[in-house]
Amino acid sequence: MAGRRAGVADLRGPGFLSSDPAELKAQLEREARALGFDCIGVTAPGTIEAAGKHFLEFIASGGHGDMDWLANQPERRVDPRGLWADVRSVIMLGVNYGPDQDPLAVLQQRTRAAISVYAQGDDYHDLIKKRLKALARWLVATAPSDVKVFVDTAAVMEKPLAQTAGLGWQGKHTNLVSREFGSWLFLGAIYTTLELPRDDAEIDHCGSCQACLDICPTSAFPAPYKLDARRCISYLTIENKGPIPREFRKAIGNRIYGCDDCLAACPWNKFAQEGREVKLAARDELRAPELAALARLDDGAFRALFTKSPVKRIGRDRFLRNVLIAIGNSGEIALADEARRRLDDASPLVRGAAVWALGQLTSREEFAAMKSAAASSEHDDHVREEWQAAS
Repeated sequence: MAGRRAGVADLRGPGFLSSDPAELKAQLEREARALGFDCIGVTAPGTIEAAGKHFLEFIASGGHGDMDWLANQPERRVDPRGLWADVRSVIMLGVNYGPDQDPLAVLQQRTRAAISVYAQGDDYHDLIKKRLKALARWLVATAPSDVKVFVDTAAVMEKPLAQTAGLGWQGKHTNLVSREFGSWLFLGAIYTTLELPRDDAEIDHCGSCQACLDICPTSAFPAPYKLDARRCISYLTIENKGPIPREFRKAIGNRIYGCDDCLAACPWNKFAQEGREVKLAARDELRAPELAALARLDDGAFRALFTKSPVKRIGRDRFLRNVLIAIGNSGEIALADEARRRLDDASPLVRGAAVWALGQLTSREEFAAMKSAAASSEHDDHVREEWQAAS
């Protein structure tokens, strides 16, 4: 799941309008690929009415959880013209970030951490925004127009727009699937006042397959094409600011930032290609790092390790919460020492997760002794509840 940082810019300027819109679009496509985009398509702003209706139903059901920013001014999201009345064409672009190894393999390494593929390299927002701005500048210089660029976090429904622009289709897991790149595309958008030739929308190729639904550890899909974010591990480990609900902790396993299960399970990944952008490639230190080492990070070390990474935005406390849940799921008794060290952490969120981890890894007698020693000094209601629940 993404953060709230808006990736928006206005770019205006005179230029020289091609007399042939088709030729202008062909030039645009060539420029986009030269800048490093792997796919491009154009759609009209009024093409996502059905998706907008589904989005409003999603918000009404409460499926967005605590992501209140999703429900804020929904009219700006369900139709591009609600965000910018002057838009005439929507240019959708994709950058492939296909992994070089099976994202699910790390789930079997219980003393190591699983970090979502998209977060193992540099933050894609920064990279794609720079490319979008460069392409938008080219467009403004080539044809007189106004443009706006968006990267993921503004009020833009990128996936439905990408489908109507022909980049892929929204699968039963609600994510975009490409016949060329499988599940692994970062998306960006350029809104323009130009009337550009439209691409044909991609059709749904899921058929009877429901591999993405079946693999979900927390049953986050109440029905095909519907997601309850409150049950999604990406939401629980990233967007959720409080304790992870106890009913989901076991299912999280060693996933400490996001979850790739539904993406990786898609059979269309047999056509996926390894991403070619070096900055988006996984860093060695973020490929299955040891839980013990992560549990020892103070705030400075956390920030240093995750420099330029999207992981940094959840902060050290939420991150350690996730690490301690993974430690509790590891079955490795030796990791109990890492949880013990966090019983005195300044953050109640971290202390509470440490209590739960110790409840999973220590004997009843040992846990009772720790509880007795902690009872007199613990002043946070949440942590006291964790001690009580784990007894």
